[in-house]
Amino acid sequence: MKVFTTTSSIFFHVFLIIAFASKAQTLGTKRDYRSKKFRALFIFGDSYLDAGNNNYINTTTYDQANFLPYGETYFNFPTGRFSDGRLISDFIAEYANIPLVPPFLQPGFNQYYNGVNFASGGAGALVETYQGSVWVFLIPLKTQARNFKKVATRLRHKLGTYDSKTLLSNGVYMFSIGSNDYLSPFLTNSDVLKYHSHSEYVGMVVGNFTSTIKEIYKRGARKFAILNLPPLGCLPIARIIQSKGTNSCLEELSSLASIHNQAIYAILLKLEMRLKGFKFSLYDLNFDVTQMINHPLKYALKEGKSTCCGSGQFRGKYSCGGKRGEKHFELCEKPNEYLFWDSFHLTENAYRQLAARMWDHTKNSRNIGPYTFSDLF
Repeated sequence: MKVFTTTSSIFFHVFLIIAFASKAQTLGTKRDYRSKKFRALFIFGDSYLDAGNNNYINTTTYDQANFLPYGETYFNFPTGRFSDGRLISDFIAEYANIPLVPPFLQPGFNQYYNGVNFASGGAGALVETYQGSVWVFLIPLKTQARNFKKVATRLRHKLGTYDSKTLLSNGVYMFSIGSNDYLSPFLTNSDVLKYHSHSEYVGMVVGNFTSTIKEIYKRGARKFAILNLPPLGCLPIARIIQSKGTNSCLEELSSLASIHNQAIYAILLKLEMRLKGFKFSLYDLNFDVTQMINHPLKYALKEGKSTCCGSGQFRGKYSCGGKRGEKHFELCEKPNEYLFWDSFHLTENAYRQLAARMWDHTKNSRNIGPYTFSDLF
């Protein structure tokens, strides 16, 4: 195990952009965007899918990952991904034979023929999530939908109405959203749950999510690939909140995630019936992450509860990289042996395994609904 006490260091964004672009080109050949069959991946959500949008907004380092050791396993430099390497969406793009999907805010990026990543670490379905805290400058889901509208308009101007409509209807729209809406009351000591029952609060979150899906559908989207919420109360950061000398999960938080997951499935079934051409695949992330926490050896992991990078109990303090107020942090020798990379997020190895199960056609796949992720492509 490596132990660090860091001071401020400068990582230049120019190098990050050039190196990232070079890496992306090695993962896929350029496609002729005027070919008869378009293949694009549009990504929305939070830090589980953020490929670097937060690098380019006026937020604090608390919700940025543009410093080492983030990115060390695969890229060998920080890209803004909240992991030691690639994310679930990166592996899904690879399965679909699409190059790495760049962040919407990446300077100079305006080629959307293979899709674009709108996700932002810390984002929620509710605009109010983390408002008034250090996360105030994040990109909530509603804003991500507005950014998609801009992309759809630009595609129409570049390709014409018919070809842009074809690209958008054939594209796959991937979402991971909601975790921050439920984490924020516990991390910011908000009293929102005192004034709303669990079902009422979930209804607010799911309602906003549903409105966004309908809005994106109006812009031409038809194929939706959605991750449900992990067992939030069992994240290392939640175990610290819960900690009473035990290693138990924060059950109230996991209960909110469970209610949310049930509500999302019910909503998707309704949308499938009401919206012409609407298709969805809902991946049961909750089930698989729970299994990986409780039975890490089954997934060739040695540790399912503690993080690779952090400090304190379970190394669950959000200090990875020494840039979030606490300079001291510990870093494991082999991230691929861990489920959790930091207090909230998973390792590249974990994301790789989850993406494989999302894509899978076999009975081992945890996709809920009529389609798998691969079916949508």
